[in-house]
Amino acid sequence: MIENCITSEFESNIKNNYLQVCSNVSKAAKAAGRDPNEITIIAVSKTWPIEIIKPLLEMNHIDFGENRIQEAIEKWVPLKKNFSASKLHIIGSLQTNKVRDAVNIADTIHSLDREKLVKAVSQEIKCCERRPQCFIQVNTGEEYQKAGVLPEDLDSLIEISLEKYDIPLEGLMCLPPYNDDPAPHFALLKKFAERHSLKKLSMGMSADYMTAIEFGATHIRVGSAIFGNRKQNKINKKM
Repeated sequence: MIENCITSEFESNIKNNYLQVCSNVSKAAKAAGRDPNEITIIAVSKTWPIEIIKPLLEMNHIDFGENRIQEAIEKWVPLKKNFSASKLHIIGSLQTNKVRDAVNIADTIHSLDREKLVKAVSQEIKCCERRPQCFIQVNTGEEYQKAGVLPEDLDSLIEISLEKYDIPLEGLMCLPPYNDDPAPHFALLKKFAERHSLKKLSMGMSADYMTAIEFGATHIRVGSAIFGNRKQNKINKKM
């Protein structure tokens, strides 16, 4: 009974939150002189169970983001059977031993950041004949503990990805340092993308997606602004 009550409350909150995010995206896009339809809202559903994700799918939202491959498989293999139009974005760091599963289930992979990983994805694409869209993650803040190719190595990785491995490279992704103003990082990523004629930018999360739209984001990764605080999710699981 408690679980039903929590699920019902979450469903209402999620729908309202989602509509608010859509409204904010539209306002930010129009303020930047852009078409809101060119911006993909990726609802970051990592850690959230299927019951919490379904309300958005039933509202015809189709783009969702997951960090962990095993969790993505457990949730999205059954979900895609009933919601075949849904699109799964792998947004977390990807290990080479998880590439086969990632290529088989993902529609987009946002976190390529080294030649070894690019090579593994390329080989798997050839084997399974699926071509998920790919983004290269750039460590714009040059943080030693964070994934992403360093800016100084980006040109080389892009060239290798396209010419040596024939990766379906669509754009670039970044995750600015937590305490930094995100605007300079978004501007830098846009500059890199334009230099290589890459048209898509995966940048901006719950706290800064409107700023990201101002700087040209085509994909924003929104989690807590839609689903709420993940600490509450852990509490619910215990209950």
